[in-house]
Amino acid sequence: MFRKLTLVFALSLTATPLASLPALAQDGPLRIEITDGIVEPMSIAIPEFFGDAEIAGKVRDVVAADLTGTGLFREIPAEAQIARPGSFASAVAYEDWRAVNAQALVTAEVTGAGDEISVKFRLFDVFAGQPQGDGMQFDARAVDWRRAAHKIADQIYSRLTGEAPYFDSRVAFVQETGPKDARIKRIGVMDYDGANILWMTDSSSLVLAPQFSPDGKSILFTSFDSGFPQIRVLDVASVTSRPLTQGGDSMAFSPRYSPDGRWIVYSLEKGGNTDIWLMDSATGAQRPLTTSPSIETSPSFSPDGKRIVFESDRSGTPQLYIIGLNGGEPERISFGEGRYGAPAWSPKGDMIAFTKQLGDKFHIGVMRTDGSSEKILTESFLDEGPTWAPNGRVVMFTRVAPGGTGQPRLHSVDITGRNMRPLDLDFAASDPSWGPLMP
Repeated sequence: MFRKLTLVFALSLTATPLASLPALAQDGPLRIEITDGIVEPMSIAIPEFFGDAEIAGKVRDVVAADLTGTGLFREIPAEAQIARPGSFASAVAYEDWRAVNAQALVTAEVTGAGDEISVKFRLFDVFAGQPQGDGMQFDARAVDWRRAAHKIADQIYSRLTGEAPYFDSRVAFVQETGPKDARIKRIGVMDYDGANILWMTDSSSLVLAPQFSPDGKSILFTSFDSGFPQIRVLDVASVTSRPLTQGGDSMAFSPRYSPDGRWIVYSLEKGGNTDIWLMDSATGAQRPLTTSPSIETSPSFSPDGKRIVFESDRSGTPQLYIIGLNGGEPERISFGEGRYGAPAWSPKGDMIAFTKQLGDKFHIGVMRTDGSSEKILTESFLDEGPTWAPNGRVVMFTRVAPGGTGQPRLHSVDITGRNMRPLDLDFAASDPSWGPLMP
C-alpha cells in the first residue's frame, strides 16, 4: 500500500491513498532495541535513489545522514552492495541483501516537474523478506527537497525504533560575533541539522534566549533594545516583533510558553527581587507565581501545563524546584553535589534536563521529575542551556571553549550520553531552542 503526502507551501502535510502495492502482513516488525546499555547499530542499506540523479543524490544523502547521525544505524557502504535494484518497482533480492548483513533496506525514486518534485520510498525488512509498512509518496516544491528528505527519514526512524520522529523540525538560536566583552548577537532559525538558516533579527541590539511557541509560529526572546532586558515576541513568517513587557523600573527575561500557548512564564526583577511570573498571552494580564527574596529564574512548563520547574537559590545555592500553575510552596527536586540551573522539561514529561556546575566543570544532565535517577551526559569547561528534541530523545546545548578566544558552539547528545555531536555551523552560536515537529 502506498500513501501520498503533499508538502503544502512548505508548512503542512495532507494524506490521501494513492495506490496498492503487494505487502505482507507482518507479526513482530523489525525494530531496533534501544536501552541505556550498549546499542548495536542496525545495519541499513540505502542504495542510490532512482530518478533525477542530482536531486535524488541530495535527498538520499540527507536521509542517510539523518539516520546514521542518531548513532542507532550503520549504513551498508555502496561498495559492499551486491544486489542494487534495477528500478524502484523491481523485486527485492532479499538473499543478496542478507549476504551483506543488511537488516533493513530503503528504496526510493525522485522525479521532478518544473518547480515540483515527487519522492517515493519503500522500507523493507530484509530478514523477514517483506515490506516494513506502507510505501509513501511525498510531493513538494523543489526548493523544499530537504524537508521531503527529513520526512522520509522520520518515517524510517519511527518504524524501526517505535519512537516519535524529530528530523523535520527547526531550531532557534543566537549567532555570536565579536570579542567576548562586546558580543554582537542576532537570532536565527534553521533546520535541526544546521541547514536553511533564516535570520529573524539584526545586530542593532543585544538579544538572548529565543524560545519557540508550541506551534512553531512565534518566538519569545529577551531584548536589550530599551537598555534593559525586556521580553518581545517575534512572528516567524513576517519576521516582525513587538514588546510584551515594557517596565521602566523592572527587568523581564527567560520567557517560555505553556504547551497550549495560553500562558507565558518568565522571570521579573523588580526592586532588587527576582521572581517567577505568569502572563496571559491573549490579554497580557500578569501575576506573580513566587514571592521569595531569592533569585528565581529559568522556568519551564511540564507537557501537561500543570507544573513549572525553575531555578532558585532559596536554599543558599542554585537548585531546581517545581511549583504548580496556581502557586503554593515549591518542591525542591535537586539534591546532588553542585549547582543546578537552566531546567527544561522533556516533551515526554518523564525527565528534566539541566545544567550542573560541579567544581570547575559544567555538565548537561537529566533526572526524573522527582529528582531521582540523575544522569550526567556531558562534561566540559562550559556546557549550558539544554533544549529537547520534539521526541524527547535528544538534547541540544551550548558548549563554550576555554580561553579568551573560546567560542560558543551548538552540540547535541542523546539521553544515553553516548552519541554527542557538534552541529556543523561555520560561526559561533548559542541559546538553542528546539521547535516542534513541522506539520
